[in-house]
Amino acid sequence: MAEITLDSYLLDCLLPDVVGHDRRPASFIIYLYLYRQASQQTNWSVRMSHQSMATATGLSRSAVQNALAHLQNRQLIASSRAHPTAVPLHRVLRPWLRLNRKKS
Repeated sequence: MAEITLDSYLLDCLLPDVVGHDRRPASFIIYLYLYRQASQQTNWSVRMSHQSMATATGLSRSAVQNALAHLQNRQLIASSRAHPTAVPLHRVLRPWLRLNRKKS
């Protein structure tokens, strides 16, 4: 099994914010799942259906849809479709990296 490295920001800041403050644990689960899948790609994007994410995480499809909407509102992912029935492309955003660059 391949190992991935998580940014400490995910556990130190994003976890308490999304799960504790927003009360959206499903959103954090979906973000981690997409983070893992997208980290294998140079553009941090993955094409995946809501049903496949639901199956992989154990969440319902509606929970996945709600989580994705919340993550898009928080600007943690950007999703797009070529046409309305296409499988969406989800790009994992890591805004804390931009903040670190500005501080340097």
